[in-house]
Amino acid sequence: MRDLSRLLRPRSIAVLGSGWAANVIEQCAKMGFDGPVWPVHPTRDAISGVRCFRSLADLPAAPDATFIGVNRHATLDVVAELAAMGAGGATCFASGWEEAGEAGLQERLVAAAGNMPILGPNCYGVINYLDGALLWPDQHGGRRVERGVALLSQSSNIVINLTMQARGLPVAYVACLGNAAQVGLAELAGALLADDRVTALGMYVEGIDDATAFAALAEQARAAGKGIVCIKSGKTELSRTAAASHTASLAGGGAASSAFLRACGVAEVSTPAELIETLKIFHLCGPEIGPRLCSLSCSGGEAGLVADLAAPFGVDFPPPSDAQRARLGEILGPIVTIANPLDYHTFIWGDGPRTTDVFTTMLAGYDAGLFIIDPPRPDRCDPSSFQPALDAIVSAARTTGRPAFAVASLPENFDEERAVAMMERNVVPMMGLETALGAVRAAQTRAGLADWRPLRVVGPRALHLRNEASAKVLLAAAGVAVPRGVTAASLDGLDVSGLAAPFALKGLGFAHKTEAGAVRLGLASLAGQAEMAGAQGYLAEEMVSGVVAELLVGLRRDPVYGATLTLGFGGVTAEVLADTVTLVLPVTADEVTDALRRLRLWPLLDGYRGRARADVAAAVDAVMALQRMMDDPALEEIEINPLMVRASGAVAVDAVIWEGEA
Repeated sequence: MRDLSRLLRPRSIAVLGSGWAANVIEQCAKMGFDGPVWPVHPTRDAISGVRCFRSLADLPAAPDATFIGVNRHATLDVVAELAAMGAGGATCFASGWEEAGEAGLQERLVAAAGNMPILGPNCYGVINYLDGALLWPDQHGGRRVERGVALLSQSSNIVINLTMQARGLPVAYVACLGNAAQVGLAELAGALLADDRVTALGMYVEGIDDATAFAALAEQARAAGKGIVCIKSGKTELSRTAAASHTASLAGGGAASSAFLRACGVAEVSTPAELIETLKIFHLCGPEIGPRLCSLSCSGGEAGLVADLAAPFGVDFPPPSDAQRARLGEILGPIVTIANPLDYHTFIWGDGPRTTDVFTTMLAGYDAGLFIIDPPRPDRCDPSSFQPALDAIVSAARTTGRPAFAVASLPENFDEERAVAMMERNVVPMMGLETALGAVRAAQTRAGLADWRPLRVVGPRALHLRNEASAKVLLAAAGVAVPRGVTAASLDGLDVSGLAAPFALKGLGFAHKTEAGAVRLGLASLAGQAEMAGAQGYLAEEMVSGVVAELLVGLRRDPVYGATLTLGFGGVTAEVLADTVTLVLPVTADEVTDALRRLRLWPLLDGYRGRARADVAAAVDAVMALQRMMDDPALEEIEINPLMVRASGAVAVDAVIWEGEA
């Protein structure tokens, strides 16, 4: 593992280039960097008022960090010279590498760097707000802090935008990866989190280069009490074999990445605003908040709005305990209905002690609390009457030790000054009710399993389809129940005398039998059946009876995350209703059961309106057997559609298996 400490926390900085270099020098001066900044230029005497050195060899010492603002071909020579002189690391700003079709140029850059860490190329660099050290050629919106979160992005523009936030989030580091020719996502993230002054990590991720290293990073961060929240872009891109099966289309793109982040215990959000608000929670409260939430407001309209907006996020508000009801009733009187969300009315408005009593009593019974409060704008109104309620939130948090979120329903109703003041008093100010609910839900992300790592990635390869009869032989050997059946090269050769009607007749050699007209169901006999065009043999099976529900179960290799498991209801139901759950292997039986419960159609498995209950345990056993089959690297994809689940047992009625070279 490379040592990035000198690059991220330099005591000396060298700068090469002219225009961009001047920006770096000016930003370091503006931020109060107390170490030397050494411009290097072959002809200029000074840049931004700082004396230039003619070459790297003329520097007083090997720099800890270097901003390289010269063209890509000159960058190769600079990196090689820095590495030879024992420099601590460099940011390579120039573009025009692999992204511009310059094949092999990045490999030459990595070779030139050797063990010296480099960020980029095509990279803005890094800002250290803790020590005032910047390898950054542009404006930014941050300021010096003593502790705070780190922001890591694969897009320079997006992270610049994040630095402009006025929401009270203390930012300790900003870092970009660029093309990540050498230092990758998990390596840079780990180096940022290794600083004790960093409390959490926010990431904008376009692609994960090493899923195993990322999973290890997430586990280490949790163990250190530091949460990670991520925006993952590119969710709509289907994976490389999207046309091969239902599973491929359902598990492509965002489904797999979201499943991977969930398995790692990394919170995922969709917007920059949610990213910032979630980071504020992690900064003050640690990497996870509990599921039991309360909400308090002085308006029934606000209480109703909270309940309505929370539902799509899956955020619940359990009712108060009997003891809470009794105490709150004593304080608030008989007119106020004690509920959660709680409308405490305005009877106690301005009464600091009673408001504190209400807030503390309510918060004490929950894992965390939302306090809806929108102070009036100070330029036209007098917000002073809101101060007792704001102080009561602080007191409730301090007394109970529970996280307290002061939520402005409109983001502009907390300005930056108020937000910073609330953060300094250990209350999370949250801007925008809907954004706050999304952030709270993200902050409830549970830790991944200890030592969980994804399966090994199997690279692209030629694939072939195993016919259904042969596929079911594999399934049966693995312990998955299949229907009794017979096969033959032609219809005339099928002998169903040992089977019980009705029969299913299938042509072999098709990935999508229904579309090819290669499946016929409910046959009393095979007499008079016509040949199926293109069939490479035939399979006749007993029809399965007593079916409670039909499931789709698909397992497939993933080029980034190793292998995925997708669960849904059978046939086209999963696609039409978008009702599937994707997990990243390996999984436990409990995780599979939980995934089935997350399906909207779960009630059909659980005895809805007096129906028979499906043997979910048998279905889970079948899934676990299929997972064990994926230990064979020759198997690329297994799809059971449907797995027919009965009141007792589960049978794989249709099977598609794609294979490749191990």
